[in-house]
Amino acid sequence: MNELPLFISVKAKFGNGFALATPVKQDVAISVDIQTTSTTLASSKDLELVATVTNNGAETVKVLKYGTILDGQLPTRSFIVTKDGNEVPFIGIKLSIALNQIDDSAFATLVPGKNVTVSHKVGALYDFVGAGAGKYTFTPVTKFLFDNSADKETFSTASRYLKAQVTSVNSVDVELQGEMAREIMALNTRAVDICTTEPDKSFINSSYIEAKALASMASAYVNSTGANDTLYTSYFGATPVTEVVTTLDAVAAEDSTNRTLSCVDTYDACTTSGLVAYTVIATTDIYLCPIFFDQVPSNDLCTGQTNVTARNAINTAFKLTHAVGNTVDIAYGCDADQELTDQDKVLNADNFNCFVTSIFADTEC
Repeated sequence: MNELPLFISVKAKFGNGFALATPVKQDVAISVDIQTTSTTLASSKDLELVATVTNNGAETVKVLKYGTILDGQLPTRSFIVTKDGNEVPFIGIKLSIALNQIDDSAFATLVPGKNVTVSHKVGALYDFVGAGAGKYTFTPVTKFLFDNSADKETFSTASRYLKAQVTSVNSVDVELQGEMAREIMALNTRAVDICTTEPDKSFINSSYIEAKALASMASAYVNSTGANDTLYTSYFGATPVTEVVTTLDAVAAEDSTNRTLSCVDTYDACTTSGLVAYTVIATTDIYLCPIFFDQVPSNDLCTGQTNVTARNAINTAFKLTHAVGNTVDIAYGCDADQELTDQDKVLNADNFNCFVTSIFADTEC
């Protein structure tokens, strides 16, 4: 999930009820080649994949790294992993990104005819323990968005990010024969204390309470308007209403006494450009970065402290879709969300984010 609609002019995006779809720019063509250091390994700890991304087009492009194989720094989902035709659960972290607060470090610059190589150590990011020894197939995540604007302040236009064509991509098979590692959760101990400062602790608690209320409101909206509602079809297509409501109701009913909502950056991820929060999938704990506590200019959402608080409640609500609704990060930005297949729309956390933000904007602003 990312927080794009929470930091831009929501009315500009939804003034006519829905945003424009993100087009594909035909003269931007990218190919992806995946290699492995070995096709047979005794331990998943030694599992390393190398992605080579080549710009086959005629112009230099800046491609957003988040949620793709271009991001080799954070323990995020850069590959779809399967064994015997079944997807192996990802247990790393999922990000919430404010796209209007990212800097150049969030992008990979691809020069025509040149490539960028990124190494990925993925042995601790998937549940190889549960899946057991055997042959695994690794397919890279390649839903690339590139920066189509020289003006980084232009966040309300539908042409800010465009999809890049992927002209070729391959998968690789690796036989894991012995020890299976699940190391990511051993890096740090579980954060127990939510916050060390009372104001932040109170802020988190308030956003958590409002998050559940907003999810309940969104569920009621969907049940009331049905599957033919324009806003619903924009973000969920022909997905049965019951699937969307199930995720929203899971957030509304969340009452775990074990899940951590923390302002302590246990995994040292908050230095990532634009990162608002992240969820560790193995524990469903949520870690909130300093951006989460920032105030936003009134013209970026609505006026008044109540709506600023609601912005953060939506942040929390859709981190909870990662935790309790099993959503993933397939695309970032409301326009790109609407371009997904129906199957991906209901899985993508940001589709819920943009959908509920637009309901909130229409009813509260």
